[in-house]
Amino acid sequence: MSDKPVSEMSFEDAMKELEQVVGQLERGDVALEDSIKLYERGAELKKRCETKLKEAEEKVAAITLDGDGNPTGLKPVEGL
Repeated sequence: MSDKPVSEMSFEDAMKELEQVVGQLERGDVALEDSIKLYERGAELKKRCETKLKEAEEKVAAITLDGDGNPTGLKPVEGL
């Protein structure tokens, strides 16, 4: 596990660590107390990934298209 705070992770870093956490939990070779810590870290990582995906979706939604579907610019999105 990384010592980097989840709130500072990129989507890619959070996803990579989340995959590692899931792998460790699935193997079942971790002590109960460590499993609980891994689960909590995994929950934080999952939330971070969801947040970053939502931010990306909002940015994509802000792209405006002309009648032929070609990008013409950006429109402001609330909250960004």
